[in-house]
Amino acid sequence: MSDECAAPRSLGDGWWRGGVIYQIYPRSFADSNGDGVGDLPGITARMDYIAALGVEGIWISPFFKSPMKDFGYDVADYRAVDPLFGRNEDFDELLSAARAHGLKVIIDLVLSHTSDQHSWFHDESKKDWYVWADPKNGAPPNNWVSLFGGSAWTYDERYRQYYLHNFLREQPDLNFHNPAVQQEMLDIARHWLERGVDGFRLDVVNFYFHDQALRDNPPRPAQMGKATQFEGDTPYSRQAHIYDKSQPENLEFIERFRALLDEYNAFCVGELGDDNPNERAREYTSGDQRLHTIYNPHLCGGTHKKLTAQTIRAPFEAFENTAPDSWPSWSFSNHDVVRAASRWCPQGDGFGHDPRLSQMLIALLGCLRGTAFLYQGEELGLPEARIPHEALQDPWAKETWPEWQGRDGCRTPMPWNSDMPDNTWLPVPAAHEALTVSAQENDAHSTLNFTRDFLARRSAHPALRHGEIEFIDTDDDMVLAFRRIDKDEILLCVFNLSGEEKKFEAQTLPAYGFEITDAR
Repeated sequence: MSDECAAPRSLGDGWWRGGVIYQIYPRSFADSNGDGVGDLPGITARMDYIAALGVEGIWISPFFKSPMKDFGYDVADYRAVDPLFGRNEDFDELLSAARAHGLKVIIDLVLSHTSDQHSWFHDESKKDWYVWADPKNGAPPNNWVSLFGGSAWTYDERYRQYYLHNFLREQPDLNFHNPAVQQEMLDIARHWLERGVDGFRLDVVNFYFHDQALRDNPPRPAQMGKATQFEGDTPYSRQAHIYDKSQPENLEFIERFRALLDEYNAFCVGELGDDNPNERAREYTSGDQRLHTIYNPHLCGGTHKKLTAQTIRAPFEAFENTAPDSWPSWSFSNHDVVRAASRWCPQGDGFGHDPRLSQMLIALLGCLRGTAFLYQGEELGLPEARIPHEALQDPWAKETWPEWQGRDGCRTPMPWNSDMPDNTWLPVPAAHEALTVSAQENDAHSTLNFTRDFLARRSAHPALRHGEIEFIDTDDDMVLAFRRIDKDEILLCVFNLSGEEKKFEAQTLPAYGFEITDAR
C-alpha cells in the first residue's frame, strides 16, 4: 500500500458507502463531569481524537431519557437527552463540533419497544399502542420467550392481561399494527433529522411487528444453530422465531421510513436479529425504497472462536450470494459482543490480546467490501475485560452467569490515561492500563497510530472503498487472500491469520502480518 497522503474525503451523497463509521457507547466513552459515566460533552471534547482516526462519521448509542434498565435501550422520552448524558443543547453542540471536523452523525433509534416508565405505557388512552393479550388457560398467551430469558409476556393487574416484551419486562413492545404508533415513530425520526442528524442506526429493525394471531413458535431445528451470540442452551435458542418477529408488514413501514429519510438525504443502517439473516438483509435493502444497508452480525458472534480464512470468507460469500444487490456493512466488535481482540486471540482464555492481531484486524476490516463499523477501543486493541461478579451491570449477564459474563466486558470505560478515576460505572481492567490513549499516542508502533495511518492511506484507494471483491483459494486456511478491483486499481490483499510465519506463493508473511499490493 502506498504511503502517499490520502486524498480529501468526500462527505457528499453516499458518504457511507465504503466509509468507516466509529461507534460510540456514550456511557463509557468520555466523562466530562467526574460522575463515573460518559456523557455528550465528553464526546464533544474528544472530537479532535475521533476525527484524527480518519473515519467518515460516528454512530452514537442511545442517549435518550431512560431509567437505564438496559442502559438506554429502554427509552422513556425519545425527544429528550437523559440528564445523565447532559442536555438537549449539549447534543446540538456535539453536532456542531462534528460538522466542524467534517464528520457525519448517526444516532441509535430504538423503535420496537419503550421503557415501562414511558408516559405512553401509563396512559389508558394509549393502551393499544402496546401489545396486550388475554391469558390462555391461566397462562401466557403463547410460548414466545424473551431474548433475555423467561417468558416474553408479563401479567399486568391493571388490565388483567399480559403485555409483550421481546427483551426485559421493563421494555414493553410497541404495537406497530396501530397506525398511530407508526406515525409517532416517523415524527420522532423527523424531530432528530430536523435537529441535524445525518441518519440512524435502527435497533432490532425486524422486531417491530408481531403475528397478530399470536401463534406459537415451533421448535428450533438443530441445524439452525443458536439464536443469539450466547452459545449456551437457552429457551430462546430452542425456538424457531417464525411469529414473534420479521413479519411481512414490517417492510411497508420500512418503505415509509425510507421515504422520510430521502426528504433529508439521510442514511440508515438496520440491525437484524433473525433465523435467516441474509434472506432478511436482502428483503430489507432491496431496491432504493428500503434501508441503505444492514449491520451484518456474522463476524461479531460467539464468545471465543478460532479465526480462519473461512471465518471471514464463508459469511461474506453467503451474504453476497443471497443478497448480491445489497451493500454490506461489517464489524468485528460492538457494545453487545466479546471484543474481537480477545475473541480471536488463541491465548488468554477469552481475555487475552496480541497487538499484532489487533492491527491486522484493523487492516482486514478496512479491506473488506462494504461499510466498516469500528467500535470504540478497537483502535487501541483493547481486550475483553474480565468483570467480577459483584461489579456486573448487564441484565443479560445476571441471567447467564456464570456461563457468560454478558456484555459488560466490552463496555468498560475508554482508558484515556493512567489517571482513570475509580468511580467509573464499570471497573477499568488492569489489562487496559498499558493500552491507554496517552501511552499509545507516544508510541509510533502502537495500534492507535497504526489505525490512524492505515485509515488515512485506505481513503486514497478507490478499490478499497468502492471496488468489487474476489476471493482467492489458498492451500492454508490460516491465510486469507482476495483482490479488490476498481476500474482504475486492483489490489491484492493477503492476511496471515495465525500467530506464526506463513507463506503465500513466494511471499513470507510474519505472524498476524499482511500485504496489500498493486496487482495490475
